[in-house]
This record gives sequence, C-alpha cells and structure tokens, in this order.
Amino acid sequence: MMGTKTKHIIAGILLPTIGGMLLSSCRHKDLYMEEDMTSELQVVFDWSNAPDAQPESMAFFAYEQDGYSPVRFIFPDRNGGMIRLPFGTRHAICMNADCTDWAQIRGNEYIETMEIYTHDARILGGGEVRASGIPRPEGTEEERIVKTPGMMWGSRSNGISIAPHTGMQTITMYPEELVCHYVVDVYDVDNIGSIESSAVDATLSGMAEGYNHGAHTGTDNSATMQATLTTNPAGKSMHGEFLTFGECPSNSQKHYLTLYMVLQDGSKWYHSFDVSEQVSDAPDKTHVHIIVRGVNLPEPPKEGGTLTPDVNEWQPVDITLQM
Repeated sequence: MMGTKTKHIIAGILLPTIGGMLLSSCRHKDLYMEEDMTSELQVVFDWSNAPDAQPESMAFFAYEQDGYSPVRFIFPDRNGGMIRLPFGTRHAICMNADCTDWAQIRGNEYIETMEIYTHDARILGGGEVRASGIPRPEGTEEERIVKTPGMMWGSRSNGISIAPHTGMQTITMYPEELVCHYVVDVYDVDNIGSIESSAVDATLSGMAEGYNHGAHTGTDNSATMQATLTTNPAGKSMHGEFLTFGECPSNSQKHYLTLYMVLQDGSKWYHSFDVSEQVSDAPDKTHVHIIVRGVNLPEPPKEGGTLTPDVNEWQPVDITLQM
C-alpha cells in the first residue's frame, strides 16, 4: 500500500479470490489511499492461543465502522507486517490464507455474515462411493453432503482506532483454532475381511455447514460431512479422524454416523448409528470421540462361490445389540 503520494484503489481489485470466489465489497467503494489521510500500521499475529500453528500465510480483513466495505491484506507468513489504512475506526478479522484447496467464502461484504464453508462431496473418498443415491437416515435427505474442512485459525478485533500523527500504531491479533477435531472408532466388526478396501466411507449428519467468522460460531444451516475410516482386520475395528465446523448453534439436528461398505464380491452394505448424544453431550465440543459397536457383515464367499444380494443395491447390515 506504500509508494506514490496518492493511490486510487478499487476495493474489488484489492480483494483477490479464495477458493474461486471474489472477496469484494458489495458497495464497490473506491478507497483514496492518500498519505496525509492514512496511517501506517504494524499488524502482529500473537500465537499464544495456538502455539503449534504453522500457517504458510495470513489474511487480514479491515472493515469500516459500520461493518461493511472490507479491505484485505495478505501476509506471506504467520508473523504479520506493515499496512496502510485511512483514519477512523475499523473492525478486523484474520484467518490463515493457505486454505484455497478447500475453503469457500460468502457473505464477506459484512463482518457479521462472513462464512467459510466447503465444496460438495460428489465422491465420498474411501471406497470411491458416489454421494448421489446412497441410503441416508430419515430427516437428513435434504442436507448437502460436503467435504470436511482443513485446519483453520483466526480471530476478530473490534473498535480499532486509526488516528493521525500518533507515530507507529500496532494491531495485535490472537488467532486460535476455529475447527473441531472428531475421532470415530467402530468395534466388533464381524467378517471385516469381507470388505474390499482398507478404507471405508462414512458420513456424519446434522453438522454445521460452515463457520460464521464474524459471530465466532458454526452456521445454523446443517450438512452431512463425509469421512473415511481405515479398517483393522486384526482388531475387527475401524478408525477415522477428521475436522468439522462443529454442531449448529441451534443444536436441533440429530447426528447419524452412517457406514458404507463395499465387499469383495461387489455387494454394498450400510448401517446408520444415532450418535446424537455422543456429539451433543461431548465434554469438549472441539474434541469429540464417537464410539459404536457390533457390525455383522456377511461371511466372505467360499472359494468359487458368490454372495446372493444384488450388487447394485445397498443392503442394510445387521447390528449386534450390546447388553
């Protein structure tokens, strides 16, 4: 932002894209970055709330006092740097900028509506099961099936006063983790050797579709998150770890963990577990451990034999009830 005496910069040009979406102000307000009307500021990212974070780059959004007309700056590391802004009061949001492979942004023209969300999951991933046409728990059929987010850090600071002739000013931001860590363990899987692949597809319904950065919470619109579990034949178990945006603030959706298993003969089997209590009543909502048990898969076909179900249809799996 430094250089000649006067710089006429259009906000839409200042805000390049993240995840293919233009980060520009709906007002398309021109910014007259004249040196005698602006101040130079040092932006510092203090990582005391996330000491192990190692983002490759950081984005800093400066909004006007009414919460509109964002101006974005990108820093090529986690430390920060120098910027120049017009005098007045600003609100700021920061987040890591090395998330272009998964992050989509919408509503960023106003600080209170800025949301980060993910792409649709057309193929679930583990067994290359297509998302369209899979059996889904009742009441979740209309939810988007979406990819899980990557790691995200960020924070917000309100009422930053940018005054003239006060010497070098410093804006300190305190980024913290904004996503939730989920672990899934499935135990007592009979005939686990029948599964074709070492990776099994799964979904978790009723999760927040995105993250409202301005409000520092998950969005109220729910989605079904994809997941991938790894099989352990020796332990008759499955295990998976993934990130989410957590529950919707309303906490009104049920959470179903659904497994989709393709066997060696090509037949397809599924089962849904109601894990609502494990998600909603987790002691730490940012680190949730889901445990389910008792999946009875068909026995592997004997040599020269085949299983009877139609391989083109999904078959429900029997579940052993725990006494």
